[in-house]
Amino acid sequence: MDQLRAIKVFVRVIDEGSFAGAARALDLAPAVVTRLVAELEEHLGARLLNRTTRRLSLTEIGDAYLERARRILADVEEAAALAASATQEVRGLLRVLCPPAIAVHQLAKHLPKFHRDYPAVTLEITSPGPVSTVDDSYDLTIFLTREVPDGDFIARLLARSEFIMCASPEYLDRRGRPEHPRDLKQHDALLPPTAALARGLTLQSGDGSEEITLPIVPSRAALATTHMDTNYAAALHGLGVAGLPSFIVEDALLEQALERVMPQWRLFGTTIWAGMPTRKYVPARTRAFLDFLLEVFGGEDKDPWLVAAGCATRA
Repeated sequence: MDQLRAIKVFVRVIDEGSFAGAARALDLAPAVVTRLVAELEEHLGARLLNRTTRRLSLTEIGDAYLERARRILADVEEAAALAASATQEVRGLLRVLCPPAIAVHQLAKHLPKFHRDYPAVTLEITSPGPVSTVDDSYDLTIFLTREVPDGDFIARLLARSEFIMCASPEYLDRRGRPEHPRDLKQHDALLPPTAALARGLTLQSGDGSEEITLPIVPSRAALATTHMDTNYAAALHGLGVAGLPSFIVEDALLEQALERVMPQWRLFGTTIWAGMPTRKYVPARTRAFLDFLLEVFGGEDKDPWLVAAGCATRA
């Protein structure tokens, strides 16, 4: 008996709900499907299925065996695919889930290089909103979290990003440059999109020796929105002082369209991760894209964007 083949047939019978359905799905004669399941039960010395004229149901041992059987088939498929991937061309559809701000301000400008390196890969990027954990319906998920991620998935650290205060040079020339968090009370605020603002806006000195929490009164803000790109655009056009993540404002800082306010004070940080489902075979295209992300973002627990812009938090 080909035990692996019999296991595949048994699992398909359960998935299809009948011997006939499994036969059609596997392009086998119904008698062959019935025989393979019977031989598997005889080999195991246990009945896996209860058969009636109307329906099939798993026995108690059949239910436990099914779970193990699925694991075995997944391992076999993963091992075969892993061996094949060493010689396969990096090609095919790669489905990526990521926050809109990452897609717009980071991925878009780096994708031409990835496409030049891997022209046979088609990226399908979905950006419905904030992403805080891995979604196993995608090949790779880019997500943001302030804590070390925990779950049944594999995650690689891409970078850390600080939320910083910034404004346009024109606004600061007109209203003055605050030197201490208390000075922000005299400025128009564009509130950072975070639930933590319900407890006030907390700033910490670069050396960690001082921490100040300012009460937030939304009615006094020039703008209050959960949409980071709206805050970003408003800051560029001189509406006020915004709190934004460094990965969004990097280009504006480099081009001096925005200026960091109080670089000796930080708001808070978030970490950016790339994650994949644990038991899912990782195709060559997914590995290539992960390696590309690690190269672009740095793969370290530090902020590459503030360093590149020459305005890292000062101690």
